[in-house]
Amino acid sequence: MPIREATPDGAPCWIDLASSNTDKATEFYRQLFGWTAQDMGEDYGHYVNFSKNGQVVAGMMFNSGESGFPDGWSTYLKSADARSTSEAAAAKGGSTLLAPMEVSDQGTMAYVADPAGSAIGVWQANKHTGFTLQDEAGAPVWHELMTRDFAASLNFYRQVFGWETETQSNTDEFRYTNQVHGGQPQAGVMDASGFLPEGVPSHWSVYFGVEDTEAATARVGELGGTVLSEPEDSPYGRMAAVADPTGAAFKIISVNN
Repeated sequence: MPIREATPDGAPCWIDLASSNTDKATEFYRQLFGWTAQDMGEDYGHYVNFSKNGQVVAGMMFNSGESGFPDGWSTYLKSADARSTSEAAAAKGGSTLLAPMEVSDQGTMAYVADPAGSAIGVWQANKHTGFTLQDEAGAPVWHELMTRDFAASLNFYRQVFGWETETQSNTDEFRYTNQVHGGQPQAGVMDASGFLPEGVPSHWSVYFGVEDTEAATARVGELGGTVLSEPEDSPYGRMAAVADPTGAAFKIISVNN
């Protein structure tokens, strides 16, 4: 198993789901990915940790609807100081959506928005260091920002999270840059200004690994989810966009394990 020992500062370290039906979501992801769920109890607002093969891969919280945000997945970037990161976000053209708050002895979290309006979580780890399994079936594989303001977004993440970046393509047809650390890609940013449908804002997406994209896509439908885009080939594996039964969108991509 690809066990992750440490996360570079600024890189994705955690993902979680805000769901209006946590029971339905738990059953959906259990059957789709083989996850097990652990309710962290009343002290943590019944936050749920999902695990695969004994390794934590994601979390889930109840979405009451009071925030105005629909059900969805969130990505968190690692920060050595969540308060400083939140302040830097506001100073560099973004905004603070949720001020830094301690989560017991687990760490400190915040939410900020980049200049294009994409929400991104901030996590300063204490006991909870983030997901420990990646790059295999049932685990997070990739994290991607689809932005309507490519240049401003890249500058924001470089300045606020200290990103080192590497251009993958820079044409009007396809503009894409990776966050890298030690030569290894951590996340991607795509210029989506030319193809995001009207009304769809800039946003982060998480990719989960699957053994067979066609089979997983069919399973999503059987479990009450929705297929948003049919499987298609990419240089990195066969991928599709789907949503769970309450509409939380994510992507799946084939991995060789």
